[in-house]
Amino acid sequence: MSLALSRVPVPVNEPVRGYAPGTAERASLKRALADLSANRVEMPLVIDGRDVHTGRMGQAVMPHRHAHVLGTFHQGGAAEVDAAIEAALRARRDWAALPWEARAAVFLKAADLLQGPYRDVLNAATMLGQSKTCHQAEIDSACELIDFFRFNVAFYEQLLREQPQSSPGMWNRMEHRPLEGFVFAVSPFNFTSIAGNLPTAPALCGNTVVWKPASTAVYSAHFLMKLFKEAGLPDGVINLVTGSGADVGDPVLAHRQLAGVHFTGSTPVFHRMWRTVGANIDRYAGYPRLVGETGGKDFIVAHASADPVALATAMIRGAFEYQGQKCSAASRAYVPDTLWPQVRDALVAQVDGIAMGDVGEFSNFMGAVIDAASFEKQRSAIEEARSSPDASILVGGACDDSEGWFVRPTVIVTTNPAYRTMCEELFGPVLTVHVYQAPHWVETLDVVDRTSPYALTGAIFAQDRYAIEQGLDRLRNAAGNFYINDKPTGAVVGQQPFGGARASGTNDKAGSLLNLLRWISPRSIKETFVPPRQYAYPFMGEDR
Repeated sequence: MSLALSRVPVPVNEPVRGYAPGTAERASLKRALADLSANRVEMPLVIDGRDVHTGRMGQAVMPHRHAHVLGTFHQGGAAEVDAAIEAALRARRDWAALPWEARAAVFLKAADLLQGPYRDVLNAATMLGQSKTCHQAEIDSACELIDFFRFNVAFYEQLLREQPQSSPGMWNRMEHRPLEGFVFAVSPFNFTSIAGNLPTAPALCGNTVVWKPASTAVYSAHFLMKLFKEAGLPDGVINLVTGSGADVGDPVLAHRQLAGVHFTGSTPVFHRMWRTVGANIDRYAGYPRLVGETGGKDFIVAHASADPVALATAMIRGAFEYQGQKCSAASRAYVPDTLWPQVRDALVAQVDGIAMGDVGEFSNFMGAVIDAASFEKQRSAIEEARSSPDASILVGGACDDSEGWFVRPTVIVTTNPAYRTMCEELFGPVLTVHVYQAPHWVETLDVVDRTSPYALTGAIFAQDRYAIEQGLDRLRNAAGNFYINDKPTGAVVGQQPFGGARASGTNDKAGSLLNLLRWISPRSIKETFVPPRQYAYPFMGEDR
């Protein structure tokens, strides 16, 4: 029972640490990297607060040193999924019945723990297991996840305060209930913050969760579960089940009590999940909420008035930070012929000099792509461009998987705006550029809009205000997150709510109140203080 109208602490975006040479934060993170590298861990499933060992094992390795095994993880199947669902359903009543402040306190504590003792551990785990540099880990597994925890609590309070009008003689109220059943959270490899947010956003709203992280990110997920436990999350509220998509996903999606899916991953996987839910619709107790963010073919389009230096910088950072493995990463660019010589020379000079290698060496700007399948996808696209009459390699193109899955940052130039790498998502450090004739600005905007089925992020570079407004108008539906004179990556919780439409997902905007709305089932309550005592209305009286 809550006997107060509580207000949560006002959230502020977590400052990003710089890890400059000679700082204590740099030394502390390096110690954590050394400690985790030296110890191989066994990672169980976590169901109803208990470690579950199945004996069906997978390996977590360093992508930049794939012979180095960080640990082994147990994999679940139908029996473990059923146990996790039952645990979630058992925990649901007590968790939902807690005062909202009690649930909020768990995640506010998680934010403080991550700001403090867990920061180095989770950053180091993300660096080692997902090949992120210290900066990319810091803005992800520390800052963004802390922001998710704190801002979601503030958004939830705001949502609870949304109440309807009341006429005289009555009191109308809106109750924001959790969904009836359990939520299935499916998280990707590329952002530890997303892995932390997908199960916890529904849990904050009173839901209980079965969580399946990507197999290539089980290592950081293992430490996230430890963080949740230390923050006071009760047993059964979030249940971690690792394994293949089919072994875990199929029995989850077949369960009558599935109430929602919170997903980030590939478009084909989300399509399969949506089809499965549709085929099973008669068996569910209610209509499952489907929330998905599914990737992009994100663009930078430059007008002739653009600053070429700023443009080249945005292309490099937007395309190659974290090896292009961001759903928001720039992977296609449109540059006017009047600017191309300057931009081309800057790209060649700078991209050639990008340092890549072991992310434990803080001088490196890039690490390795996540696994052998990704490496082969990038290598194949690069080799295809080498032999295509429509494309050429401007810079980069080297691939080496002898020690780690390393793909040099690569710029392809194509004369064909519909060339394959302009259209298809590669999810790696490959940027394709089409040079257009500067007078064809408006026509090029239309090409940008129709080239890709995705609509996640995009950026326009121009100093001409008319050109900016033309881009905003003609590309209105081409990107859910649109940037003016900035790279199309780096959305901040509470500042740029994130998500896209078309093939990029349901655009439910992680990092905003809009996402939390998907995890509640409102109930309207009307209380009449003095109810009528007879059925007849005044209009029924006789005329005199």
